[in-house]
Amino acid sequence: MRFVGEKIDTLLGDYLKPIETNWQPADLLPDATKESFLDDIRQLRESARELSYDYVAVLIGDTITEEALPTYESWLMGMEGVEQGKAENWTQWIRGWTAEENRHGDLLNKFLYLSGRVNMRAMEVSTQYLIADGFDIGTGRDPYRNFVYTSFQELATNVSHRRTATLAKQAGCPQLSKICGVIASDEMRHAKAYKAFVGQIFDVDPSEMMLAFEDMMRKKIVMPAHFLRETGVKIGQTFSHFSDAAQRLGVYTTHDYIDIADSLLTDWNIANVTDLNDAGQRARDYLMALPARLRRIAERTKVPTLEYQFSWIG
Repeated sequence: MRFVGEKIDTLLGDYLKPIETNWQPADLLPDATKESFLDDIRQLRESARELSYDYVAVLIGDTITEEALPTYESWLMGMEGVEQGKAENWTQWIRGWTAEENRHGDLLNKFLYLSGRVNMRAMEVSTQYLIADGFDIGTGRDPYRNFVYTSFQELATNVSHRRTATLAKQAGCPQLSKICGVIASDEMRHAKAYKAFVGQIFDVDPSEMMLAFEDMMRKKIVMPAHFLRETGVKIGQTFSHFSDAAQRLGVYTTHDYIDIADSLLTDWNIANVTDLNDAGQRARDYLMALPARLRRIAERTKVPTLEYQFSWIG
């Protein structure tokens, strides 16, 4: 990754904010040092009562996913070209990204705790499971595949948090709307960074980057939430119900997955990448045809209407 690393110092400045200028969870929650603290909590709890069951389930799933950050950092630190013991630019990026992402789970967890809508112990058990189980997202230690994944995943979380922000506002919960909105903004900034990394690789190693992109899309981009589980529930089963709730709400749907894939084709100018070998050209042909094929499949997909009873919600 040295050829990309030569430019990452600039990217660090473009896509990571100075810590002192970052928002912190305390900026967006009731202040325990103020006399109005208890009244502020009552208002928060009253507004949270208006959130639908599906919405609370999705917000909890999003929170658990954000809180499994130790898994994501250790996976990125394991990429080829990253040396943990050195203060080089890739470790600086990963640690800086982790530090910014760490605020997301902290903030959402505290809001849910104060809301009174959640069985916190059940949620915490699921968080521990998600970290302890780990996951295999099909990237191995290859940075090309990892950066395709992170580009896609950050865009997906941006969509999800942006939609939960809109729905919270519509439900009369402006504080939660602001919380989800600032998290969504972080996710988009991080997505731009990872997309920039991939763009640089296309400039110097187009065929191998194209093959990596094709490989990840053939496997399908599996969100970390896919590995969610509750006590007594197998990996994958909880995610299926979480995904159904997200699709019913329109927070993150099959069509969003396709739109993100389509947007990456545009952002990376896949149609016009030059100097491809035969395998790279075949990979591009597959990628360019993929969104239309997925849309035909999506048109036949129906979302279950039955609400699952999550252990997370009392």
